[in-house]
Amino acid sequence: MKVKAMVLRAAGTNCDVETAYAFELAGAQAARVHINELVRREKSLSEVQILAIPGGFTYGDDVAAGKILANELKYKLSDEIGRFVEEGKLILGICNGFQVLVKAGLLPEWKDGPSGQQVTLTFNDSGRYEDRWVVLAKEQNSRCVFVEGIEETIYLPVAHAEGKFVPADGKVLAELERRGQVVFRYVDERGERASYPWNPNGSVGNIAGICDPTGRIFGLMPHPERHILPTQHPRWTREGLQERGAGRIIFENAVRVVREQVGM
Repeated sequence: MKVKAMVLRAAGTNCDVETAYAFELAGAQAARVHINELVRREKSLSEVQILAIPGGFTYGDDVAAGKILANELKYKLSDEIGRFVEEGKLILGICNGFQVLVKAGLLPEWKDGPSGQQVTLTFNDSGRYEDRWVVLAKEQNSRCVFVEGIEETIYLPVAHAEGKFVPADGKVLAELERRGQVVFRYVDERGERASYPWNPNGSVGNIAGICDPTGRIFGLMPHPERHILPTQHPRWTREGLQERGAGRIIFENAVRVVREQVGM
């Protein structure tokens, strides 16, 4: 029996194929499912152990990035999402998917239904779309199950116009840090926090990704599915091939955690 992952898509999603492929490389069976199939009950989250919301520009990022898809999850699928979370299943949101998770109330925490929005992802300080590779440092106290085995830094691309992480206030930020919910921070090549271009959007605290208190719901702005093969590294011809793409471990961890949980 294989681990099953659902890659959720809607109008404007454009990273679903790559995300599904990443899960398949990690040993899962991945299906791309349209949001309407869930709303019409043609598909169900009960059929899978992992839900992934990939990158793109769902519904043209009208109103705000990820907001419309977030509202569909929040108001049309709240009960099903709630059961999925309560059962300890895994949720991954990448780029637009991260925006969806925070605006649906799944991050920083889902408490018996969607919580009020405590953080957001807003327009980059540069005022433009940022498409570049970044270095991410893993927070050593992070409880996120997706990043186990990452020792220090990871190299991934970003591609977004609304990726600036902003907490509601200093109290929210302090609580995220205290509970080990900060997963990745943007750093320079020496592993130190730095401003633009290393922090491509001006995120508060250089935060690039967070998880919920259980470590099973994870959102990040960089794209791990775009660095799962060693030849996807932008300098592989000069620096030599690595054994694997740096982002692949995130998908492998998800599959491993599910297998351990259900005894596969």
